[in-house]
Amino acid sequence: MKEEFRILSTTAILGYGFPKESFEEGMKRHPHLIAVDAGSSDPGPYYLGAGVSFTDRDAVKRDLEIMLEAGVKEGIPVVIGTAGGSGGEPHLNWCREIVEEIAREKDLHFKLAVIHAEFAKEAVKAALRAGKVKPLAPAPELTEEAVDATTRIVGQMGMEPFIKALDEGAQVVLAGRTYDPSVFAAPAVRAGCDKGLAIHLGKILECASICATPGSGSDCMFGYIGEDYFRVEPLSPLRRCTTLSVAAHTLYEKTNPYILPGPGGHLDLTDCKFEQETENIVRVSGSRFVPDPYTVKLEGARCIGYRTVSIAGARDPIMIEKIDEVLEGVRARVADNFRDADLHYYLHFNIYGRNGVMAELEPTPTTEGAHELGIVIEAVADTQKQADTICAFARSTMLHYGYEGRRATAGNLAFPYSPSDFHAGEVYVFSIYHVIAVDDPVAPFAVDCVDL
Repeated sequence: MKEEFRILSTTAILGYGFPKESFEEGMKRHPHLIAVDAGSSDPGPYYLGAGVSFTDRDAVKRDLEIMLEAGVKEGIPVVIGTAGGSGGEPHLNWCREIVEEIAREKDLHFKLAVIHAEFAKEAVKAALRAGKVKPLAPAPELTEEAVDATTRIVGQMGMEPFIKALDEGAQVVLAGRTYDPSVFAAPAVRAGCDKGLAIHLGKILECASICATPGSGSDCMFGYIGEDYFRVEPLSPLRRCTTLSVAAHTLYEKTNPYILPGPGGHLDLTDCKFEQETENIVRVSGSRFVPDPYTVKLEGARCIGYRTVSIAGARDPIMIEKIDEVLEGVRARVADNFRDADLHYYLHFNIYGRNGVMAELEPTPTTEGAHELGIVIEAVADTQKQADTICAFARSTMLHYGYEGRRATAGNLAFPYSPSDFHAGEVYVFSIYHVIAVDDPVAPFAVDCVDL
């Protein structure tokens, strides 16, 4: 490879935005690739199961419009992974409509490749019977019943489907659920770059300027890959990359600081080296890719009911001191009231100001010193109406619950909103969080090309 391969990463997630000035700085460096990760499982299973995006349509269109106009005009591939936030068919179609809308409005002409990531239930069950599906801790062993109950299953594709799409002449690649670094690494590997360096750089670029200081998920980042190194550079004068910020981001969301698993192998960072090349640029070397039997991570979500939520605040120091006693009494009162109603429900109280964020992991689970508490009452049941019933009864019971030392009887809770109860709709959980062994890394991910 005679010259560095140059990559412009626009934002941490498509729709999170970026300054146009940063993008223009990136274009001045003549990138070989404009790429962005468009999704994540971080917002939870709802979006995968419900088939909706957690990013706003207008915000996604704004980002894509800038990227597509520049990419098509300059003949630079534009690659998008995990379309629509979760990468299932509804998410992919939602994002494809935006791409087509921009092409019409801006009179852009290009070949679009769409890569599908949903897995059929029968294919997963067949692989399960063949012993090709394994759980990722702490997920349990998968069963065929769990597969059947799952609403939607996607697989995290690696680099190979992207390489196929680019080989077929696509200038814009829109993919379903994707292993985050793939959108950046695949075109680089296709151009002859070292796989370990490309994936490691992709791991950093997928979050754009979060690897800089001060970090931001709404700003661009630039990457360069050479023969035995890569470099990262922020494109805003407000930010700089340091060895600490880049090394820290390498460890981001990883349980092992040296071994980073992915489709078809893992990154070995044992000999990785971070050097401050300039005030703003960090140079990284020593990243190695080690091949493993090829597996694809599966994600699936299933609906477990409907949720209603009520938000309240408590200021009475006597109630705060006795909050556990109050919660136990409210639970018991709800259970007794609906004892004969044959309701299947889940009732939960999240107490902010006392382990509301970390729950059982909180190292100081006490209300000592707290002068107020934020209380979120959550009810989940088989129907929305049943969830409404449980939440409303728990809320009214807690509002007027009597406890020893209570002085004011007008009410224990302050409600910031009227109505006080919110219908949150369907509730999903991750029902599949497993890896599946595949013989061909392209075969499960159909690639469709169309000339726009």
